[in-house]
Amino acid sequence: MPSGTRVRRAVVSATSVALMATGCGGGGSSSNGPSDAAKTFTYQGSEPQNPLQPANANEVGGGRIVQNLFKGLVDYDPATGKLRNQVADTIDTTDAQTYTVVLKSGWTFHDGTPVTAKSFVDAWNWAANTKNNQINSSWFEDIQGYPDVHPESGSPTADTMSGLTVQDGTHFTIKLNHKVSYFPYKLGYVAFSPLPEGFYQDPAGYGQKPVGNGPYEFVSWDHNSQVVTKTFANYQGVDKPKNGGVVFKMYTNAEAAYADLQSNNLDVMDQVPPSALANYKGDLGSRAIDAPQGGIQNVGFTLYQPEWQGADKAKVRQGLSMAIDRNTITRTVLQGSRAPASAWVAEGVEGYKAGTCGDFCTYNPDKAKQLIQEGGGVPGNSLKITYNADGGHKEWVDAVCNSIRQTTGVNCAGDPKTDFKTARAAITGHQINGMFRTGWVQDYPLNANFLADVYRTGAASNDTGYSSPEFDKLATEADKAASIQDTATGYQQAEAQLATDMPAIPLWYYRTNSGYSNKVQNVSFDSFGNPAWTQVEVKS
Repeated sequence: MPSGTRVRRAVVSATSVALMATGCGGGGSSSNGPSDAAKTFTYQGSEPQNPLQPANANEVGGGRIVQNLFKGLVDYDPATGKLRNQVADTIDTTDAQTYTVVLKSGWTFHDGTPVTAKSFVDAWNWAANTKNNQINSSWFEDIQGYPDVHPESGSPTADTMSGLTVQDGTHFTIKLNHKVSYFPYKLGYVAFSPLPEGFYQDPAGYGQKPVGNGPYEFVSWDHNSQVVTKTFANYQGVDKPKNGGVVFKMYTNAEAAYADLQSNNLDVMDQVPPSALANYKGDLGSRAIDAPQGGIQNVGFTLYQPEWQGADKAKVRQGLSMAIDRNTITRTVLQGSRAPASAWVAEGVEGYKAGTCGDFCTYNPDKAKQLIQEGGGVPGNSLKITYNADGGHKEWVDAVCNSIRQTTGVNCAGDPKTDFKTARAAITGHQINGMFRTGWVQDYPLNANFLADVYRTGAASNDTGYSSPEFDKLATEADKAASIQDTATGYQQAEAQLATDMPAIPLWYYRTNSGYSNKVQNVSFDSFGNPAWTQVEVKS
């Protein structure tokens, strides 16, 4: 969208339309009947890695809970994928660098205090500050003054970013370091949520008992068991709940969750396990979900380790990618529920360009062995792929390792961690060797999210330690482009650098393969892989 001198509404619609998920399959019973808006429903979750603070959740375990407890300026319509205003009444700009935000009136936090312009500005400043150790702090780096609160080394020289200015109770401005035409896309991410004044008196305590402004309010957190929420009666959003709340049940085994779903002890699944993919549509009938999702499965490398550094080791990584028979694994182990990946951006996302990975994502045993040999071989001729055992990943990890081992002779084995939280702690703490599972589901439907937020030097989700001056330069140029379309094209050029360096191997594109119990109705999933939480109805 052009950014000329005229004022334009910055809350733009996504140019790639996300399709609403629909039930698939025959038989069963999901006919709509009377519902009870006071009843809660259960969802298959995982123990959050961190306290429940908006800027401290970049994984699905905590992220899906936090996004229901908090609501930002905008979010994405689950039916269309388009940006829509929530707390924001308007977000305007004349130059794609300075944005003027006006809030709607009437919004309150769950404790009854008002949501104001200061609620956003103070929250963003706190989240960006190095001393508060928030995992999503880099999401604020576009804002002028970010280096003052989050320097590359040393202590902050300021407590606030100069680019944020409160004008009055419902009006603030955001000045960026440079033009970012797609900045409104980013504002839908949970890190940009507001915080109540009471939060700053006890951030740690609020992380265990959060107070938000979203459709659901926190009730309790029984660690490693469940998080209970209830509908917030004074919620002012456009997506008012049709149920009484969500109970996030923590599972360490996807098969156990599926068994609970079939026996109506779980209402909505995240993803059915690979072991059920062949039969779940028959098991669930019209309650089965098969829907598009803006997600990708990768395996990343520990590039922060000396043995994986250097141009020669890029050849080894390329060779390992060519040793993986994606077509066979997706067709057999994953029952055709995934499509082999040929790029680092998911299908259906604005800026997706098939084939960016080139021949390196094509199974070629001879070339795989040649590249690995030219690169000096895999360190120790042995690999481990770290993954979370509670996510139904064992089957495909074993298949990937079998493909590598049979094709190249390199020893490869899965390295399961008990649950998602444990695996993420090991990955972000740099406590693993070699390779690790690193799936990514869109935070906003633009290729920049799959690239800048994962592969830019120092990005919050750059778990590989990848750092490429060329990638960073191209990404920065893409950020400054005059339109969203030009930004997407610029990021395609940056993505091409990943084929040269291969910091992570793209495996396949996700779909949402899920289902729901006989106790709920009106269940649908969006392109983020989330159910339309507030629209789920519990049968009376």
